[in-house]
Amino acid sequence: MAEHGHPDFPLDPRYPGDPVVAVAVGTGYGVLDLAAARRWGYGWDPAKPLAPRPKGRRMTDAEFADFPTCNADANRRLLRGIDLERDWLYANTRMIEVDKAVKRDPRLRAAWQVWSRCVAEQGFPRYPDPVAAYTDAAWRRDGDGNTGHTRRERATAVADVTCKRRHRTAELWHSVRAQKQAADIARHRDRYAAGLRALRTYRVTIADVLRKLG
Repeated sequence: MAEHGHPDFPLDPRYPGDPVVAVAVGTGYGVLDLAAARRWGYGWDPAKPLAPRPKGRRMTDAEFADFPTCNADANRRLLRGIDLERDWLYANTRMIEVDKAVKRDPRLRAAWQVWSRCVAEQGFPRYPDPVAAYTDAAWRRDGDGNTGHTRRERATAVADVTCKRRHRTAELWHSVRAQKQAADIARHRDRYAAGLRALRTYRVTIADVLRKLG
């Protein structure tokens, strides 16, 4: 960025405008903590954001115009010696396929039905699965993805967690996922091993960069 005429570019900058927030379910199983559900529903304490916030100032429009080029150059240097398509992204690609297999598993689908009926019996919508409850548009998430913590939201989240505990939904979900992951790794062991070598190469490069930076 300095070479592009921005000598005081911050190490941890904010974007010129607030980025679009994609709401992800942090645990993979929806909300699990009963105390947090009672207090924050499907959101979280605004004083403790889920993702660290940039500490630097906002980029100027001129800096933002040059940022993509410099960012791409930095990534090329950090990922040298790594085949992105073949090795680096392989595990992420397989994760998508494994998650599809998990959702099709009859044991999990039956567990979701039991959980859904339990939530509905307490007066709440019959969601198809816990992720649908977590991402319900009724919670009106704001720019950082947090919710309004309304009484209805908090009550729904409490019912959600209570039913998960009562029927051990998350435990079965985790077990099915672990089985599918293990089977996929066994079927594609060489490709996963190549991905692990790529990760180790990346870590060596990062360590070298950090040493040079002091």
